[in-house]
Amino acid sequence: MGHVHFPTTAIVSMLYVMENGASAEIAVVGNEGIVGVSLFMGGESTSSRAVVQSAGEGFRLSARAMKEEFNRGGPVLHLLLRYTQALITQMSQTAVCNRHHSLDRQLCRWLLLSMDRLQGNELVMTQELIANMLGVRREGVTEGALKLQRAGLIRYARGHITVLDRQRLEKRSCECYSVVKKEYDRLLPAKLAM
Repeated sequence: MGHVHFPTTAIVSMLYVMENGASAEIAVVGNEGIVGVSLFMGGESTSSRAVVQSAGEGFRLSARAMKEEFNRGGPVLHLLLRYTQALITQMSQTAVCNRHHSLDRQLCRWLLLSMDRLQGNELVMTQELIANMLGVRREGVTEGALKLQRAGLIRYARGHITVLDRQRLEKRSCECYSVVKKEYDRLLPAKLAM
């Protein structure tokens, strides 16, 4: 890895790709985080793949500069370790959610996590891409999105998803969203966020 990336307005999905080409999202990174954690954790590389889910801007820092700052042992090291702990919580909760919760609840969790990393209430995303992120068939995402639209929680048209009622979307989501949100809020309060 030659660089780490700090998305500011983009959302990046961390995917695990199977030998047969099937993939599933293991984490989402936005303006709260960094793409390239393995670089400063000593691994130098990762088996996951980063894919820009929602286009936007970000900053890039060389691997050398990142390692130098991390190795100083100051506030940046502590912030990066707290972020890594929050990221591990998100990855763990995603695995549990994908195994134990319905697609509708997973879709709510995924939408909320994505919205937390964007400004505004609209996400540009095809059902095919959402299906790839969740590791499910597109038809399941279509059905789930239609249910949420009929319930008045979202509006979905031509790849544009607008959250209309976030509070009700949170209530419809499984506990996985709130577990991850609370951990990010606890470890990365707004005044400390990257």
